[in-house]
Amino acid sequence: MSRVISIGRQDYEKLRMKNNFYVDKTHFIKEWWEADDEVTLITRPRRFGKTLNMSMLEKFFSTDYAGRSDLFEGLFIWKETDFRKLQGTYPVIFLSFADVKERDFSQARKMICRNIQELYNKFDFLLESDALNENEKKAFRDVSEDMENSRAASSLRALSNYLAHYHKNRTIILLDEYDTPMQEAYVNGYWDDMSAFIRSLFNATFKTNPYLERGLMTGITRISRESIFSDLNNLEVVTTISDKYTDCFGFTETEVFTALDEYEMSDKKAEVKAWYDGFTFGSTTDIYNPWSIINYLDKKEASAYWTNSSSNSLVGKLIQKGSKTVKSDFELLLRGETLEIEIDEQIVYGELPWKRNAIWSLLLTSGYLKVLKRESPLPTSQCRYVLALTNWEVKRMFESMARNWFVGSEDDYNDFIKALLSDDLEAMNIYMNDVALTTFSSFDTGKQPSKSAPERFHAVKAITKNLDGPNSSACFYHGIVLGLMVELSDRYVLNSNRESGFGRYDVMLEPKTPQDDAIILEFKVFQPKKEKDLEETVRAALAQIEEKQYAASLKAKGVASERIRTYGFAFEGQKVLIQSGQA
Repeated sequence: MSRVISIGRQDYEKLRMKNNFYVDKTHFIKEWWEADDEVTLITRPRRFGKTLNMSMLEKFFSTDYAGRSDLFEGLFIWKETDFRKLQGTYPVIFLSFADVKERDFSQARKMICRNIQELYNKFDFLLESDALNENEKKAFRDVSEDMENSRAASSLRALSNYLAHYHKNRTIILLDEYDTPMQEAYVNGYWDDMSAFIRSLFNATFKTNPYLERGLMTGITRISRESIFSDLNNLEVVTTISDKYTDCFGFTETEVFTALDEYEMSDKKAEVKAWYDGFTFGSTTDIYNPWSIINYLDKKEASAYWTNSSSNSLVGKLIQKGSKTVKSDFELLLRGETLEIEIDEQIVYGELPWKRNAIWSLLLTSGYLKVLKRESPLPTSQCRYVLALTNWEVKRMFESMARNWFVGSEDDYNDFIKALLSDDLEAMNIYMNDVALTTFSSFDTGKQPSKSAPERFHAVKAITKNLDGPNSSACFYHGIVLGLMVELSDRYVLNSNRESGFGRYDVMLEPKTPQDDAIILEFKVFQPKKEKDLEETVRAALAQIEEKQYAASLKAKGVASERIRTYGFAFEGQKVLIQSGQA
C-alpha cells in the first residue's frame, strides 16, 4: 500500500510517525558531520526540503530525542553503526526566520527577538537547575521581544552556553531561512538597520562562541560577505553551483521515478520530466523540486505547483523595471534560447535594480535558471555561465508574469493585439495610448530614489534622468514585446533585435501559418533636437524599415511583400503614435 502524501508537512518526526511519503535524505547527516566544518551556509531554492532536513538534524542530534531509534530505523543513517552512537547526544538550538516578514525595522526586530524569547521558553527548565548562576538566571529572564540590541546580539551565544553547561557538551545551532529578514529589509527599505542587527547577532552566535559544536544556516541566497558576514571567516558556503550535498536537497530522477512506480504512475515519467526536471546543483543534473513532485503525486496532474507557491514579487519587479538589456535577455530565455553572462555567487541587494548580472545571479540561486555550461573563474572571481530557464513550470510562471504587467489595462492591451492582427490602425492608436497611460510608469526604471530606501536607487537615478526619456520608453516597449511574445506564441514566432537586410529591426512577428500576415514593428522615441513632432518621428521609424530592408529575411523565406505589414511606433512620454508603411 502506498504511503499517505502529506502536503506541506515539514516536521520530520510527524512525517515519520504518520508513515507519510518520504524520500530518505539521512545521508546528509553523515556527509555534513564528516565534513567537520564549524559553520556551514547552504543555499537552495524555495521548497527544496531545507526546513525538513533541518528538522531531521534536530531529531537526530538533540538530547530531547535521545533513544528515538524509531525515527531512523530502516533509513540510510541507521545502517551506519558509528552514527547510531551519535543519536541524541548534543543540545540543539533550532531557530527559523521564516516568519520575519515585517514592513519596518522595529517590527522585524521585535519578531526576531520574539522568536528567540520562545526558544528560551522551550529551555526554561534551565532556571531550575544548577547549571546557571543567579546573574545568568537574571539574564535568561531578561530575554524578551523588547530586549536591547546588545542583549539580543548575545542571546543565542548565551543560550548555547547554558545548554553546554547543563548537558556537558557543546551546542549545535541550526538557523533556517536566515535570509528572509534581509530580503524583506531590502524590499521595504530598512536594509542598513537590519544588516547591522543581523551582523552583530551572527558574529556573537557563530564566530566568537566557544560553546558552539557546529552551526548550520540555510537560505535561498548567498548575501555578500560585506553585508552581514564580514566578521565570519569560519564560514563554509555551499551554493547551488557547489559540489557538496548536491543530492541532499531536492529529489534525484531515480527517486522521482521510484515514487511514480510506488503510486502506479509509471506511465507519467516523460510528462514529469518535461515539466519538472532541470535543476542542477554542482555537477549533479536532473534534480527535481520536491514540492512539485509531491503535489503531482497527490493530484495526479501537471501544474505549476512550485512557481505558484513561491514569492515571485521581487523577481517580477526586477525584470519589469529592469533596463532594456535585461528585458532583451529575458526575451531570449522565454524563446528557449540561452544567456551567457558573468555571475558572482554573492548577492549584493543594492545592485539588483541596475546591475544586469546581479539580477541573473538572484534568478539562478532562486532556481528559475539552470546552468548549462560553466567556464573557469575569471580574474575578477566571477565565472561565466551559459544559462537557460529551468523547465516548463518556470517558463509558464514567467509567461504569466509578463501578462500581469498589463493587468491594469488588460482589456485595452488585448484590444490592441486584436487591432494589430486585424490591421486596424485607428484602434491600435486608441488602445496603445490607453495602455501607455495606464502602465507606462510600471516599466520605468526609476525617476526618483525611494523615500524609504534611497540607497537602493542612487545608481538608477544616474541611468534614467527623467521619466519621459528614452530609457523609460525603451523599457516600456520591451514590456510590449514580451507581452506580444506570450500572447501570440501560438500563431507567431516573435524575434527582436535581429539582423535582417542592412540592420537590426526592433520586432518581427513571423507567422506560423500562411493565413496570417508577417508584421514588423520599429520603435522610436521623439527627440526634440532632431524632430519637430511625433509625425516626423514615426516617419523616421517607417523609413528605417524600408531603407534597411528589414523585410529581407521574411522574403527570403518566401513571404510575399503584400503579406508583410510594417508599423512605426513613436513615443513621447505617455503619448504613442502608430503609422503603417510598406515592406
